[in-house]
Amino acid sequence: MAEEAVTLPDEDAMLEMGRAIAGQVRIGDVIALEGGLGAGKTTLARGILEALGLEGEAPSPSFALVQPYDVPEVRLPVTHVDLYRIDDPAEAAELGLDDYLMDSLLIIEWPERLGDALWPHALRLRIEARADGGRRLTAELPDDWKERWPQI
Repeated sequence: MAEEAVTLPDEDAMLEMGRAIAGQVRIGDVIALEGGLGAGKTTLARGILEALGLEGEAPSPSFALVQPYDVPEVRLPVTHVDLYRIDDPAEAAELGLDDYLMDSLLIIEWPERLGDALWPHALRLRIEARADGGRRLTAELPDDWKERWPQI
């Protein structure tokens, strides 16, 4: 698995990165967003959703856990999942996330709550806050993302 890292100086850069990723997504993709509270996971997800056509700001799915978006609201179906409130991987299994992969892009915040159940083809994006207020985004690229990873 290849690894790429980029420094994003502010929220606008995080949104732009999300837009660039959105230009490469396909149905069946999994984007796993890792990072602490306030790292920018939801901001990156909002950039992806905006570029896919969502008008208005996407709410964080922290309380709903699963927030689906369908055509024509977005150009391809997206399921945005926030597992922060999940304490046990067995609880996550009850959400039936595998079913969404057949006809949707799956964006997962807090994927570590899945335990070892994260799909091997997932694009893993780790976001870390920097002392200057920016973010460092490190991408673990599975084989099918090596050619698609946006160079911004």
